[in-house]
Amino acid sequence: MRSREPWRLPAGQSKAVPFLQAAVLFAALCIFARSAALVLAAFLAAPVPAAQTLLHLGQQAVESRAAATSAESVPEAASVPPEQETAAPVQTGVERYFVALQPDEARPADAGTVTEQQFGQGSGEKYIPCGAGSIKNNTRQTAADIAAEAAQPLPFAIEKDSAAPQVLIMHTHATEDYRLSAGLWFAPGDGARSTDRSINMCAVGRVMADTLNAAGICTLHDETLNDYPSYTGSYANSRAVVQQYLAQYPSIKVVLDVHRDAIERENGTRCAPVCSIDGRQAAQVMIICGCDNGTSVQLPAWRQNLRFAAAWERSMEEKYPGFTRPVLFSYRFYNQDLTTGSLLIEIGGHGNNLNEALYAGYLAAQGLADALLS
Repeated sequence: MRSREPWRLPAGQSKAVPFLQAAVLFAALCIFARSAALVLAAFLAAPVPAAQTLLHLGQQAVESRAAATSAESVPEAASVPPEQETAAPVQTGVERYFVALQPDEARPADAGTVTEQQFGQGSGEKYIPCGAGSIKNNTRQTAADIAAEAAQPLPFAIEKDSAAPQVLIMHTHATEDYRLSAGLWFAPGDGARSTDRSINMCAVGRVMADTLNAAGICTLHDETLNDYPSYTGSYANSRAVVQQYLAQYPSIKVVLDVHRDAIERENGTRCAPVCSIDGRQAAQVMIICGCDNGTSVQLPAWRQNLRFAAAWERSMEEKYPGFTRPVLFSYRFYNQDLTTGSLLIEIGGHGNNLNEALYAGYLAAQGLADALLS
């Protein structure tokens, strides 16, 4: 403990030391007095510059203390264990598109029933293998002819990271929507039609377009409600929309008409085509590819579209086993004469909930990106 009697020297210390200390103190006081006098004189001679100088010095002192305080706090903050951090995690991936579904407590007394089913690839003479997937042949074309065409490369090339649009996603039946219940039930009018673009086919198309753009495939998404206010004339409306895009952006090679199916039993029970991908339930998807029948359906480039359908089917089913239903190859028109990369895809059905469909749109677009860029 320090002595409270300063005049008593510790043993062995020279008596000259106190005199030296006194001398140093006297000199410091003289210097301080001189500095104070100079500052006072300067202030009296030129008050404004002196005041500015003093303010500047004061500001520097404050900043220096703040910097020192900040520097001292850095090691302390860095020493906080990671498990104690409370920042909310950033949501990434398809989850950011999901919506809150209605719980069973919201189920009305007149709710309908939903059953789930995972559709397989099928077997028999109508089904042509397509990688891990298959093509259901509802035409007079031979299985050998279809298989040979499906093995051909894509009839177009996608320019990755190009600013010019490569893909157009649109919706002939944009108002088709999904059920919003978490359980296997649907409220009257749920999963029918809606002009709300946050829950109808536009929501699914948005996920697909975002996913393709993120993969470096410049994609446009048209949200025109071609089936509203009248369902009649939907395909004439969507055809005009696609033609406008193709005229404005001749770089477009692929046009996808994104729909949802409607599978219903005789008793009114809806069937939801589902599968599990990476631990999460998704709606199954089905590509529809048209064929020229020489009379009512005029699709001179149907072979090129079939190549595209086969490549997309292979990619999706190999990447996500159980995700696809067989490609439906039939005498359908669906405006597929406009490009050699025009297809219709059904994302689930009216028995699926919206989140299952959004997830399916994301997976389908991932598979498409692989097919187009491989």
